[in-house]
Amino acid sequence: MSLTHFDAQGQAHMVDVSAKPETAREAVAEGLVLMAPETLALAQGGAAKGDVMGVARLAGIMGAKRTSDLIPLCHPLPITKVSVDLAADPALPGIRVTATVRTAGKTGVEMEALTAVTTACLTVYDMLKAAQKDMRIEGIRLLSKTGGKSGDFRAP
Repeated sequence: MSLTHFDAQGQAHMVDVSAKPETAREAVAEGLVLMAPETLALAQGGAAKGDVMGVARLAGIMGAKRTSDLIPLCHPLPITKVSVDLAADPALPGIRVTATVRTAGKTGVEMEALTAVTTACLTVYDMLKAAQKDMRIEGIRLLSKTGGKSGDFRAP
């Protein structure tokens, strides 16, 4: 299998998508921030810094929009939708973060969904680190993607 971000000489380059048709594309990613039950209680409304989940949601949206500034070979995309959902999960205990990103374009939005999740998870950590420094960010992964030449993908 050849990797698209390398030319025949092995040099990194941005993939030329100019000849590709625009199609509807969507990607969904998830990640977890694992923490003590007491820290989770703070995230659900008792943190001194304010609305942890709301701030993390906005950070995730902003992260998706800035993906091409962070990942060197990503194309800047006309994103048509970004939603970031954060759900407290006492069974973890922690917060489950899910991001959905859509566009009508020539390349997919997997990196934007993954960046949204990562940025939201890091923001949760930042806002709660005074209460617990050993929180863990885990399980960041692509759940699904639709559209494009490679077709649909759904994580097992």
